[in-house]
Amino acid sequence: MDRERIFVALATGAAASTLATGSGLAQAPVPPGGPQQAGVEPVIVQRAKPQQAMPVPAPRERWRQMSPEDRQRFRSNAERWLQLGPDERRALRDREVYRRQRMQRDTEEALQRSGLQLEAEKREAYEQRYIQERKKVERELRQELEARRQRELAPIVEQLKKEFGQSAQGSASPNGSQGSVSPIPKK
Repeated sequence: MDRERIFVALATGAAASTLATGSGLAQAPVPPGGPQQAGVEPVIVQRAKPQQAMPVPAPRERWRQMSPEDRQRFRSNAERWLQLGPDERRALRDREVYRRQRMQRDTEEALQRSGLQLEAEKREAYEQRYIQERKKVERELRQELEARRQRELAPIVEQLKKEFGQSAQGSASPNGSQGSVSPIPKK
């Protein structure tokens, strides 16, 4: 029972962290030397004023709101995280910092390209919407890429199955060489 409580506590905390960041384990690579040595400046996060802050549901409530698929995905991610070594965890954290910095920079560039001059409140709304739409586009692109990969790999697998299936049947001769077996019996 204690193990289950620990897992639920860990899962709840990690769910809160994961849901707050909206990220997974697979992200863009971190440049050699980490994000700091890549010339990327740290992002300074400004906290919203208390009257502007949106209420964040408690971790337990977030867990309840998750779909069964999301819960299962979270559990498997939490198990993988627990199996990682300290260096791997640090690398993933660095990658996440780099990803956030890159997203912030891209968001600012998109706002500049738009030519809009927005007040702080509208700027924040623009940035949130840009990030939301970008994540949607990236998710769709990943799905399209995976579908294309499966379509293109299927004929390759069939071709290899034919090639290696024939060679496996041909190598069944006693001396190990690939010889043809004559269907006509010798008299």
